[in-house]
Amino acid sequence: MTDQTPNPSPNQDGDRSSLERAVEYTLWNSRFLVLFAVASSLLGALVLFIIASLDILSVMVDAWHYYTGASDVDIHDTVVTNIIVAVDIYLIAIVLMIFGLGIYKLFVSRIEPASTKDASHPFNVRSLDQLKDKIARVVILAVIIEFFRAVVDIHFQTPMDAILLALSVLALAAALFLMSLAHKFDQTHGDK
Repeated sequence: MTDQTPNPSPNQDGDRSSLERAVEYTLWNSRFLVLFAVASSLLGALVLFIIASLDILSVMVDAWHYYTGASDVDIHDTVVTNIIVAVDIYLIAIVLMIFGLGIYKLFVSRIEPASTKDASHPFNVRSLDQLKDKIARVVILAVIIEFFRAVVDIHFQTPMDAILLALSVLALAAALFLMSLAHKFDQTHGDK
């Protein structure tokens, strides 16, 4: 039986200086610096989830007071806007979660529970490009929600305002259509 140990190449540990090994060790472990971004983004997401939930709770309290007669302030002018703002805040919190978990998985370590999920799950990323694409999709949804919040408050001054609104809705519909095409492409060809 022959020894299967490969012959060391001239560039392996035996020929490397301790300084070179220390520098490489330090460089490799510098990837843990992303933990600051991971922790900050997850804390930011938690804060945003709390804020949005309190906003929804406030809408519920206002609605309760209005319908029980405890308040005479008409909630119909603000309820939809307040809920849309809360949904927008939730989406931004989700962006922070996808970012935090994505960079953790890319730079620090695999996330075992996420690896058992479908590859298209938002927390399953295999590259920075894929992370960017997943974040971009949620950001586009947040922008669309913000657009609808603005539309609720719009007051037309001229006929051109209505035309510009229609063009904006058309552009958003096109963006959603292109996002769905990209999603279908990713599912049929596998996320890269």
